[in-house]
Amino acid sequence: MTSNKKEKQNLPELILKILDEGKANNILMIDLKGKTSLTDALIIASGTSSRHVLALATQLHEKLKDMGYHPKMDGRQGSGDWVILDLGDAIVHIFQPETRSFYEIEALWGEKTPLV
Repeated sequence: MTSNKKEKQNLPELILKILDEGKANNILMIDLKGKTSLTDALIIASGTSSRHVLALATQLHEKLKDMGYHPKMDGRQGSGDWVILDLGDAIVHIFQPETRSFYEIEALWGEKTPLV
């Protein structure tokens, strides 16, 4: 990874900014430091359609890659209901609203899923 430690600490903020610029809805960040060894931050957002979900994921992937991060993405080849990006220190889930309401992954961490 080419980013320095200061930039790495700001990764969740950077992700939030990129998602906001892409007009993601109901963006939620859950701080998981000290709660799990899996990741430090879980970021969940919704797109308005399958096309929007895929566009948000692609935009996030490309911008972070250009900054020296190495995101792994799963779901890009699917229907656009749910895409996951794993950056190690942060995991990003981008859903269509109905899929997000169905899975309610926020509830695993004691957070409420926004209403569709």
